[in-house]
Amino acid sequence: MTDNLTPVIRAVVVATLLLATATLMFVVATTARAAGALAVGSCGAFGEAFDFSSIDGARQSALSKCQAGTCQVVTTVKRGCTAFAVDFTNPCGPNGWGKAPKLGRSQNAALRSCYQDGGKDCVIRTFFCDAKG
Repeated sequence: MTDNLTPVIRAVVVATLLLATATLMFVVATTARAAGALAVGSCGAFGEAFDFSSIDGARQSALSKCQAGTCQVVTTVKRGCTAFAVDFTNPCGPNGWGKAPKLGRSQNAALRSCYQDGGKDCVIRTFFCDAKG
């Protein structure tokens, strides 16, 4: 090859790679799963599901993972975060959950909810963010 064609070939290769990367990113972004659910039961039992394609699928999965017979789905998220807090000294007592666009906010909301429920030493039991949360 001549030295005159080398920069042109490099430019074509770079452009092709950039186009392929942009296409891949578009496909991943448009097909991202973005549904989650949190189920809560007695004595700190919980089940979580995230990155599901539908809210119904996430709800069913969260309920199936919860290890108490009293479990109920307390929240669902679509591209956000949720957290669940329990009283560390009494896991069968006060608890709370929170939902927000960002993780820190959902954890703060869960802790606030636990303290409002009468908790004295509330801690985060679980948390997750779904897709872009």
